[in-house]
Amino acid sequence: MDGHKLVYVTEPGTRAERKERTRQALMDGTLDLLRDRSFASVSLREVTRSAGIVPTAFYRHFSSMEDLGVALVEDSMRMLRQMLRDARKDPSTKTATESLRILVRQVRSHEDHFRFLARERYGGVTEVRRAFATELRMFVSELTIDLSRMPGLEAWDIVDLEMAADLIVSTMLTATVGLLEIDRPGSENERELLRRTEHQVRLIVLGMGAWRRTHN
Repeated sequence: MDGHKLVYVTEPGTRAERKERTRQALMDGTLDLLRDRSFASVSLREVTRSAGIVPTAFYRHFSSMEDLGVALVEDSMRMLRQMLRDARKDPSTKTATESLRILVRQVRSHEDHFRFLARERYGGVTEVRRAFATELRMFVSELTIDLSRMPGLEAWDIVDLEMAADLIVSTMLTATVGLLEIDRPGSENERELLRRTEHQVRLIVLGMGAWRRTHN
């Protein structure tokens, strides 16, 4: 028995735990491969090599490369939604500035995930694009619910709330892409991006107030 196989034979945990670790290794390995490449350019053989398994074992975890791409989208967006949920529950997170600081920390801590999302949002794999669009709609829906609970917005029409939520989410996504293009965290370029994004969010909020007073 060679050393590589011995690792899997002696790996601790239940069968389900080992399977989950291998699945995660496939996802992590794919993200590593995608640092400067598109998802469409990565092969199944490269992905399995990165996880230390044979190509045929891939299908115990994903039905296809497209299925793997969808899982990466769902995992990355789930992480982002959880981060924003936690931020909304935190009493100290009351301003756009504090929310943006949380976004910066999350992006810098998980750049591979966010770079994948930014690149594949308009990428060449249809299933991945659709998964991103679906997750984005869920993102907007959650924010719409949050907005409907804010004082003064209870009587707003759901269509208007969704429009406001979509504007905020789009602004934050643009900021995320901008952060990924800045190589030096904490630089003046990053500070300027955050200032501009904060002003944009404030303009949206101010516009919401005006819309509420004039809209029938």
